[in-house]
Amino acid sequence: MRHNSAGRRLGRTTSHRIAMFRNMVTSFLQHEKITTTDAKAKELRSIAEKMITLGKKGDLHATRQAAAYIRDKKVVTKLFTEIAPRYAERPGGYTRIIKLGIRPGDTAPVSVIELVEAEMKPKKAAKPAAKAPKAAKAAPAVEAAAAEEAPVAEAPAAEAAEETTEA
Repeated sequence: MRHNSAGRRLGRTTSHRIAMFRNMVTSFLQHEKITTTDAKAKELRSIAEKMITLGKKGDLHATRQAAAYIRDKKVVTKLFTEIAPRYAERPGGYTRIIKLGIRPGDTAPVSVIELVEAEMKPKKAAKPAAKAPKAAKAAPAVEAAAAEEAPVAEAPAAEAAEETTEA
């Protein structure tokens, strides 16, 4: 039974696994997107989200905890200055795993793990607002054209109504 045995061993010794994940989380935070196997991506997700949560705390103790795990000081700085402020209001779920298929060499299932940020950008909301005034400008022109045509359409109807009353 595997009670209280969380995590995958991935066919590696403990020291190799820890070193691999330290390298992977450093690369992930540096590039904000990496390609790896499904199992490694699922294990990396929890470690990376813990690092981002440390970045959101932003105090000296959190900085030292992150620096003890991440191998590059520049990446630690990037975590605390660029990545963590992006997710200040987000209560978790900073990463996304997209399955790519099967690797040709060994038929291992491969995925991309990346930071979620597309939903947080307000650029998409600004574009439809810019299109709305264009439609509003076109609408008065259509109404003006309809107003010019309306009296012409009413005139024959009025003449027809006069002819029926005379007869």
